[in-house]
Amino acid sequence: MHASSSSPGALSRRTMLAGAAAMAGATATTAATAPSAHASAASSDAAAVSGAAGRHARAVVFRNVRPFGGAKTDLVVVDGRVANGPAPRGAKVVEGGGRIALPSLVDAHIHPDKTTWGGSWVSRRPASGIADYVAQDVELFKAQRRPVAERAYGLMTHAVTRGTRAMRAHADVAPAYGLAGVEGVAEARRRLRHALDVQIVAFPQHGVIRTPGTAALLEQAAREGTIDMIGGIDPIGFDQALDEQLDLVFGIADRHGVGVDIHLHDRGEKGIKAMRGIIDRTRALSLAGKVTVSHVFCLPGLSDRELGSLATDLGAQDIALTTVAPSDSLVLPIARLREHGVRVGLGSDGVRDSWSPFGNADMLHRAQLLGWVTDVRLDEELTDCYRVAAHGGADVMGLAHADLTPGAPADFVLVRGECLPQVVVDMPQRDMVVHGGAVVARNGEFLA
Repeated sequence: MHASSSSPGALSRRTMLAGAAAMAGATATTAATAPSAHASAASSDAAAVSGAAGRHARAVVFRNVRPFGGAKTDLVVVDGRVANGPAPRGAKVVEGGGRIALPSLVDAHIHPDKTTWGGSWVSRRPASGIADYVAQDVELFKAQRRPVAERAYGLMTHAVTRGTRAMRAHADVAPAYGLAGVEGVAEARRRLRHALDVQIVAFPQHGVIRTPGTAALLEQAAREGTIDMIGGIDPIGFDQALDEQLDLVFGIADRHGVGVDIHLHDRGEKGIKAMRGIIDRTRALSLAGKVTVSHVFCLPGLSDRELGSLATDLGAQDIALTTVAPSDSLVLPIARLREHGVRVGLGSDGVRDSWSPFGNADMLHRAQLLGWVTDVRLDEELTDCYRVAAHGGADVMGLAHADLTPGAPADFVLVRGECLPQVVVDMPQRDMVVHGGAVVARNGEFLA
């Protein structure tokens, strides 16, 4: 889930992420203004996401709204899509009160199975590396009185109230849990199918090779059809089995027709070597467009020439990347990657789990953090941070952009504010959250 470190002593998530080379890319500019060919090919959100619900034909007029902070207008929705033209006779009317209408957000990387959200406070203990965190994961899991499905549902529901339309949820798979994490998140996904589109990754947090029995569980999860992707973690730095792990993970994905999403925290040559192995297998198995690498801490420290070379290969194989904007030295150089056609999404990562007491599954807050760590100041830069949170994750998940244009999914939020850059900075309450043309949350409260 997070990076390992060779530094001795007690480590927090922040100290584990510190000490990397300076970021080698520009700030987030025009990161996701246009959908990739992969995302554009999706005829609907449901085509790319397990659990997306079919929506009944209906017509709704959201009256007196300001798309992107512009002039007041009526936003017409027919059958879950933004319509072009006047509203049909008898359409339901929802008053927007002059609020700004903005695309809903996409959380491209979150761990809802591990959360303690909504429960009693948990006091964390010092840890000296990823193995310690993994051990504490198990202890916390055993101590929880609420099952995964309940905890995940609470967090995912909260995310909806903050304007999240879709998420890629990583669920731990290991002998210590079996498939409880996957099954719990799948149950939460089922309950929220009217309000949230979810992809599930079977994530081997304890290692694929170093923890016997994990590979069989990954195979089982893929065979049962509950998951959308197979995960991996630091093939060299943690699993210490580059070829064995990647061959196993990509083999399962190829056999069962699922995608791949690998956590890669290794920096320097270890990280680059793993990236090359991922690119080679994506090409060999014709998995272009179905592979994602998360975190990718080895990229920010590269020279412009080295980054350009690797980004060219990533773009050629349509390998997507995700970042959680953890610090100025570890956030991905989004604009530079996009120049090479690389899809880049933004995510929450862990939320109030054994790794950290922080996190809130609020992607508007994450967009603000992206601006904060990349030191942006200009209106266009702040707007671009929102675009990464709204459209970057959609590109990674293969979803159409909810950009309020005719034909787009009617997934949007209504907020009080002056303009989009100000919304990113002030993070106002999401007064209304709309998914598929239906109001699913008001004033921060979920509507079941």
